Amino acid sequence: MAQYVAEHPEIAEKHAEAAVPAALNPAPLGLCAFALTTFILSAFNAQLFPAVGATILIGVALFYGGIAQMLAGMWEFRVGNTFGGVVFTSYGAFWLAVGYSLQNHLIVNQTAFAYFLLGWAIFTAMMLLGALRTNVALITVFAVVLLTIVALTVAEFTGVAMWVQIGGWLGIIAAILAWYTALAGLLASTKSAFHLPTWPMK
Repeated sequence: MAQYVAEHPEIAEKHAEAAVPAALNPAPLGLCAFALTTFILSAFNAQLFPAVGATILIGVALFYGGIAQMLAGMWEFRVGNTFGGVVFTSYGAFWLAVGYSLQNHLIVNQTAFAYFLLGWAIFTAMMLLGALRTNVALITVFAVVLLTIVALTVAEFTGVAMWVQIGGWLGIIAAILAWYTALAGLLASTKSAFHLPTWPMK
């Protein structure tokens, strides 16, 4: 057997390739965690379900939007993707903070929460700049997320409820875009029958 393999090196190369695991891509997990949590909060902000149901967000924000997304961020650092690591770890921390604050009734000052959101709007603008050399799908996600947070920031500063609804609908769009980008990445990492375009920037 050893002699046969030695005489046919292509067999050894084939087995060596099979032994190497596929490259880890944590981005679909991070995007899905962000998308689902954003979708639930945004559906509430868009008044698609009553305030009594808003507590469903707490568990999702803590465990999926928070912990799962932070794990995706750590794995992004592990594979050498600093941008992905910063994005997913930061937004994971964001959802942990939101979930913890809602659970413990810590959001008691509208102006203070407005500055909290303003800080995240600035961070999202920074990440949008960092995404400009990636692909159109991801750039669009960050652009709509930025508009969402800006709308919610304006709502908290002004107290105008209309901006909350605008932020809610923008957040739903952002969640759908994030799910699309996650699915595109997931399909690209598997032997899928089809792929979704993300339009990479040249």
